[in-house]
Amino acid sequence: MATLKWDHLVHYVNDLDQPVEIFGEFGLVAFRGGSHKDWGTYNALSYFGLTYLEFLGIENLELARATEHNVVVRDAVTVLPEHEVLSRVVLRTDDIEAIEASLKAAGLALSPIIDGRRLDNEGRLIEWRMMTIDGGFQGLVYPFIIQWNGTDAERLERLTASGIIQPHPAGTAEIVRAVFHVSDPAAAAGHWGELFGLPVTESGVNIFTLTIGDKTFDFVQGDDNQFKQVIFETDSVALKGKTIHIGEGEYVFV
Repeated sequence: MATLKWDHLVHYVNDLDQPVEIFGEFGLVAFRGGSHKDWGTYNALSYFGLTYLEFLGIENLELARATEHNVVVRDAVTVLPEHEVLSRVVLRTDDIEAIEASLKAAGLALSPIIDGRRLDNEGRLIEWRMMTIDGGFQGLVYPFIIQWNGTDAERLERLTASGIIQPHPAGTAEIVRAVFHVSDPAAAAGHWGELFGLPVTESGVNIFTLTIGDKTFDFVQGDDNQFKQVIFETDSVALKGKTIHIGEGEYVFV
């Protein structure tokens, strides 16, 4: 059976240097990632183990507008520059074809499985396979699915050896939760749980939680139908109790 884990998230921004500088002020490592030359986008990244933040901007608007089969790029063209929002979570699998078959059976509109690639700042080629899902549920966009080469253990070793994953000067922090504001938390959590085979629990008053590995997705009452917050657990005195605001997204340290 195909596994699913929380791989990363996408946050649309106009200026990649802004999150890098703001995170740096809090003692967190963030850096320019590279360019997606086929899609007209580029990114900055911040890693917390294998789960990471991707700040995504438009490098070439004409190319981004012409991009097919990638709803993440299409949405960037739609929301930027007005709204620097947390876009969506990204789910990592070890069998993208199996996930494709399951989501097709559920009636979702999918892109083809496409090859992604970019050059990092050292000129190294980074490659993956991915599949995006059109639309959403009650206004909340779906995740997209990614598959990397090799096992998680191999990737962790490679990314650590290359310095991409490194300790944060402020101290240890771990991404533990995504928070979505939705008009019907029970329905949204139940729908995602059924689609992706994730258990759902009621964890508070009108708060419904999906468990994905050692992390969770919380669906809470709100009219935005939007990904709003990323919650970190930290042992850092410098970080605990702080909230970092990037555009319309919040990074909360507890």
